[in-house]
Amino acid sequence: MRMFPRFCLSLAALASPGFFLTAKVDFEEDVLPLLEDYCMDCHGPEKKKSGFRVDRRVYLLKGGDSGFPAVAPGDLRKSFLLELVKSENPEERMPPKGDPMFEDEIALLEQWIKEGAVWPGQMEEKLEEGTDHWSFLPVKRPVKPKVSKHPVDAFIDERLKKEGIPANEPADAMSLIRRASIVLTGLPPKPERAQDFLADFKKDADKAYAELVDELLASPHFGERWAQHWLDVIRWAETNGSESNLYRKLAWVYRDYVIRAFNEDLPYDRFVREQLAGDGMGTGEALGFLVSGPHVPAATVGQEASAIRQARADRMDEIMQTVGASLMGVTMSCARCHNHKFDPISIQDYYSMTAVFQDIEFGSRFPEFSKKHPRKQSAQGIWGDIASNRNKIRSKTKVWEEDWGAYKEVHWDPVEATALRLNFWSGYVGLDEVEVYGLPGENLNLANRSMGTTVRTDDVFAQQGGRFPVGRVIDGKFGTQRWQASYNKKKKQNPWLELTFKAPVKVGRLRLSSNREYYYETDYLEQKNKFNFDKFLVNVKLPDGTWKEVASIDKFRKLVAADDKVSEAAREISHLTYRLSEEGPRPSFVGSFIKPVVTRVLHRGSPENPRDVVLPGAPRILEGGLEVGNDASGHTRRARFADWVVDPENPLTARVMANRIWQHVFGAGLVVTGGDFGRAGAPPTHPELLDWLAAEFARPARTEGTPWSMKEFIHLLVTSDAFRRSSSPSAVGLDKDAGSSLLWRFPPRRVEAEVIRDGILLASGKLNPRMGGRSYRIHNVKKTYAQWQVVNNFGPETWRRMIYQERMRRVDDRIFTAFDFPDCGQVRAKRPVSTTPLQALNLMNSDFVVDQSKHLAVRAQADSGKGDLAGAVTRSFELLLSRKPTKDERKAALEVARTRGLAIVCRTLINSNEFAFLP
Repeated sequence: MRMFPRFCLSLAALASPGFFLTAKVDFEEDVLPLLEDYCMDCHGPEKKKSGFRVDRRVYLLKGGDSGFPAVAPGDLRKSFLLELVKSENPEERMPPKGDPMFEDEIALLEQWIKEGAVWPGQMEEKLEEGTDHWSFLPVKRPVKPKVSKHPVDAFIDERLKKEGIPANEPADAMSLIRRASIVLTGLPPKPERAQDFLADFKKDADKAYAELVDELLASPHFGERWAQHWLDVIRWAETNGSESNLYRKLAWVYRDYVIRAFNEDLPYDRFVREQLAGDGMGTGEALGFLVSGPHVPAATVGQEASAIRQARADRMDEIMQTVGASLMGVTMSCARCHNHKFDPISIQDYYSMTAVFQDIEFGSRFPEFSKKHPRKQSAQGIWGDIASNRNKIRSKTKVWEEDWGAYKEVHWDPVEATALRLNFWSGYVGLDEVEVYGLPGENLNLANRSMGTTVRTDDVFAQQGGRFPVGRVIDGKFGTQRWQASYNKKKKQNPWLELTFKAPVKVGRLRLSSNREYYYETDYLEQKNKFNFDKFLVNVKLPDGTWKEVASIDKFRKLVAADDKVSEAAREISHLTYRLSEEGPRPSFVGSFIKPVVTRVLHRGSPENPRDVVLPGAPRILEGGLEVGNDASGHTRRARFADWVVDPENPLTARVMANRIWQHVFGAGLVVTGGDFGRAGAPPTHPELLDWLAAEFARPARTEGTPWSMKEFIHLLVTSDAFRRSSSPSAVGLDKDAGSSLLWRFPPRRVEAEVIRDGILLASGKLNPRMGGRSYRIHNVKKTYAQWQVVNNFGPETWRRMIYQERMRRVDDRIFTAFDFPDCGQVRAKRPVSTTPLQALNLMNSDFVVDQSKHLAVRAQADSGKGDLAGAVTRSFELLLSRKPTKDERKAALEVARTRGLAIVCRTLINSNEFAFLP
């Protein structure tokens, strides 16, 4: 079938050598036969391989899954079809089977494209960009059914009526308080609060329950509980997760921000804005959201340019995954190499979104805090105390030393100088950066090369043939590329270096560091930075040319040893600097800024094959034009994107978050694939209810309702009859809806790892309620490169809520990972729930449970009185299950307590379904 047209075309070409340059191409005679002969079988209306069709002009202009137009009228370079038919790669060439196109046939295609790709009868035809998928359509508030007063129950009950499933009766009071307490705070109720609630419930059930809900929503434990849900989705952790799995210094400031946001009921639209553009809103730590996912650190990639570009593209993809899954419910990464296979997201959309975040890099910076920010206010008091102690030292000496962990500072009385010389008394020196400052309070680094400062030393001190040049100490770059020097035996001299200023300047403070990048980004907890210098002497050259000693570390240390007041002030400054790292603004792993580059579409996702330039934007199908160019600042791009995300007209934002909140209240979302609202995801079980909830969340119709209030929205859900129903099974319900997705009963479910662990600590009386701050430690660094090993550290410092536990990627904590505790490597819109023997073994035999069971037994016995073993058994039930034992339970438990000990009874109760499941 192919031979005849090829033969005829070849004859035509031979008969008329100038044919392709002079004669107009006739589409129907010259081009259409080529498309039918070579392409139509695989790319026609029937098969449409790779999402590409050649049977209409608009489809050629659109292209297929690659995202590139097959034909770009007048532009051969952008016509992807030509690239494929010319390719010599057998895996890429089209057609894939048989002989390739002849050169004269390709020339015909090229000429046709040059002439505008004229297809008679189809020149005015346009491809309508659109979708009928429910999640991309506008949110329309449906009319609420009249079967119930509560809006949630109105939709739920109407569906149950249609399905012929009777709803369960309300749950008993004890089940209700345990359910509400765990859902809202992640902690079971204390026994005394449970008993008070039972008494109030008998008098007025609705009033007692309403007061309970308000109390739980106001609890600081609410933020700790609900922040963890958010951290799951964005994969937040405190290590990079790559092969090196390096530690992220002070990443926990973002975690604390999320807890605070939920406790303060920060409106969701504000919550989103701050996490996308908080650097301009006084909440700079919120940008930790963008760098919460795993990444390969630039320092571990090597020096190969292509590897560096690939690693950067991979880091941008991590941002796309985080933003797409958490805010949009869209798997954006599926459009990295080609158009999305299922959803109307093109490869151009993907790279337009990466352009929004081109100024963000995984790293550390000082977060931007407003004056009212709690960490800013705390820091002001600490700085005042530091200044007070500095004055105490000044009254005794004009020279002193401060250790700031990442660097050391030396202070002296400011003096005008033209040069500064450092004489080291140690045999080896390794310096990352030398900084010099002027008067107290001034923060302009006078030593930086950009100020015109030069540096010199004697080459005899150089190590490894001068591989570590002295110029690095004033380049303004913090990292491992430092100056290294050592004692010279021939001259019998220790290393020195000399800075010369462009003009005379006042100098009064020196800052030295060995490897500040390592300390800021990959240091581990309280581990101090290693300083490759110790004692040194500071001399300055006065304008008259004479040299003057201004600081001697040796003399200061002798003074500290001899003077108690100076020693005390120095120790206090050291303590305050540590407090500042805990409470005040410090360089934290919440993202760093770089200059945004022009973004191009990467063909097949390869940084080595950049194509068309794209502008910052969001998916076109969702009207994602942000009206900003590639010259816009990074903050402007991100702020515009945030405006688009939280626009009430955006069909995804409110639906996704309303569904996510529903999921954490009822155990499963109305859309069970909470991170994927696309065609590959599940449809909603109650579409009208979801739209009503989304509309109500963003634009409440309730009197005095607050737009985007998460607490008010949660209140709406937990006050419904659907939430308050008994979880007991019924024959009809199980027959027609075994999964309870229609909510004829409250779906019972096992609680999360955090609830089990925190509940054990609460029962034993050992739960430390301290909120925020550095994560408690359960890992040690192995001697291999930056890897982690779990340690049996179950002491009091670990008795905080589990949200404050170190989050190390790719490390099993040996106890609660068995309960589907996420690794933080993958997006977890919903945690899986498994049942394994290891779970029971861990809850019965782990050191943590054994220790806490003993503490619990001691507490129960103390509460009951010495010698009252029966009372202690009863108290154990109250502390763990919020109720007294039945007669049979008490008899059996008492027998075990007498023969095996009360701690065994406690361990048995911890292993019960009643403790580990929502009632």
